[in-house]
Amino acid sequence: MKLIYGTTNSAKFITMHSALKNLDVELTNLNEMNIILPNIDENGNTPLENARLKAFSFYQLLHEPVFSCDSGLYFQNQNIPENLQPGLNIRRINGKRLNDDEMIEYYSGLAREYGELTAYYKNAVCFVYDEQHIYESTDDSLNSKPFIIIQKPHIKRVSGFPLDSLSVDIESREYYFDKENLSRGYEKINKGFSDFFENCLNKLKVDFYD
Repeated sequence: MKLIYGTTNSAKFITMHSALKNLDVELTNLNEMNIILPNIDENGNTPLENARLKAFSFYQLLHEPVFSCDSGLYFQNQNIPENLQPGLNIRRINGKRLNDDEMIEYYSGLAREYGELTAYYKNAVCFVYDEQHIYESTDDSLNSKPFIIIQKPHIKRVSGFPLDSLSVDIESREYYFDKENLSRGYEKINKGFSDFFENCLNKLKVDFYD
C-alpha cells in the first residue's frame, strides 16, 4: 500500500520510515509530491484534533491514503507556571513561530530559570484511508518516555528535532546524542506506531478481502 505521511518535516519522515519499515507499505511524504499545500489552521485543543485537521485536509486534496501526526510537550515539574506549559505550542511562543535555534535558546532559558525540566511528548495520529475508513489513536504507546531538558545544549543538531540537543536521559544523565542509541522513547514510540498501522492494515484486509 502507498501511504502518504502528511508532513514536510524530513526528520519526522525518517523516524516514521524507521518505525514502519517492517510493514507492507510504501511510505512517502508531501515533499515528494508536486502539489500546493493548503494553509491549515491547527487550532485544535489536543494533539489528536490537530492530527485530524491535517489528515482530513490532505485527504481532501489528494484522495489517497494519508495520515498526519501531532504532538504536545508537557513538563512534569511542579514549579512551572501553567502559562509556560508548551502543550501544543511547542514552536509557537508569544505568537511567534520559533526556528530550531530559537527553540534551543528558549527552552534552555526555561531550564536556566526553573531548573532541569522533566518532560515528555504526547503524540496522536489520524489515518484516513477513505471516507469510510478512518483510524485514530492517542494511546500511551505513542508517547515518549520522560526525559530531562537542560540548559546547556549539545553541539550536535538535527534539523526539525531541535530539542534533542537539550535532551538528557533520566537514568544515565547522558545526552541522548552521546548514547549509542538515541533512545529518548523512540523505540517505544516506533513500536506504538508500528502496532497502530499493523492493526489498521489488518482491519482493511478484513473489510476488502474477506
